[in-house]
Amino acid sequence: MTDERTISIRINGEHRRVHPGLSLAALASEILGLDPAKVAVERNLEVMPRSTLGDVLVEDGDELEIVHFVGGGSGMDEDGWSVAGQDFKSRLIVGTGKYADFEENAAALEASGAEIITVAVRRVNVSDPNAPMLTDFIDPKKYTYLPNTAGCFTADEAIRTLRLAREAGGWDLVKLEVLGEAKTLYPDMRETLRATETLAAEGFKPMVYCVDDPIAAKQLEEAGAVAVMPLGAPIGSGLGIQNRVTIRLIVEGANVPVLVDAGVGTASDAAVAMELGCDGVLMNTAIAEAKEPVRMARAMKLAVEAGREAYRSGRMATRKYADPSSPLAGLI
Repeated sequence: MTDERTISIRINGEHRRVHPGLSLAALASEILGLDPAKVAVERNLEVMPRSTLGDVLVEDGDELEIVHFVGGGSGMDEDGWSVAGQDFKSRLIVGTGKYADFEENAAALEASGAEIITVAVRRVNVSDPNAPMLTDFIDPKKYTYLPNTAGCFTADEAIRTLRLAREAGGWDLVKLEVLGEAKTLYPDMRETLRATETLAAEGFKPMVYCVDDPIAAKQLEEAGAVAVMPLGAPIGSGLGIQNRVTIRLIVEGANVPVLVDAGVGTASDAAVAMELGCDGVLMNTAIAEAKEPVRMARAMKLAVEAGREAYRSGRMATRKYADPSSPLAGLI
């Protein structure tokens, strides 16, 4: 007997009955177990833009073709991420401070595989206009420059800085940090929230450095942050992820990307951040102050990839007591 509460559709040539009111994205994820971000959908011979999959509802009689990419190539599938409508493959973001020179910075960036690089906005050296500049070594056409507000202690300073950055390079995607005081470099969340609201209203797409507080992270998201970036530990400390519980809570509650920003000291710290489900990791000192920055940059690239693969794999459950890998029964 046909269930009158369902509708009839065909998916890749196969007949299915589903409940009405499903969006194409819900059909892919809830019914088929597919990630809508990794498939293409044709509906009644019309290719549907991926951005519309959550809005278009399945209707009775629909003919759907759902496709994805398969090898040849390497065995690892593509697992990119998006922020503010821009797609990236690397989940590692690196900075540009503390390096011996621009050449070392460029070499470390290349080794890291990162596609986004944070840049501080500083005054031009008017006394020597021919002095080397970062853009001479790191091509802004090849990498996504992410202007940041490092060193700003008020919302007004940060807003002014990013307005200048947009005028200089046309950048709307920016990193916002408003510091509370110089000793801890912890963010001033009241000023950070005020700056986020103003920048979002002016068309900026702020990725925002914040405390590892799920409530504060959600407030920033509601204020217009396109990504929240909780600290793992104080900036430049190298202490690693100090509070895994709150980072995981932020990840679980966020509808925008979550990236750990600050505190990473070595590769295992980056892997932990990714195993918690973060979309990415931002670091500077951990690479720049390593004895061999280029080698450390490669290590961080591998750590981020390994942590992400571990998160996607689904780790084993923890147990109170031992559980042997081989059965104990039948031993000689």
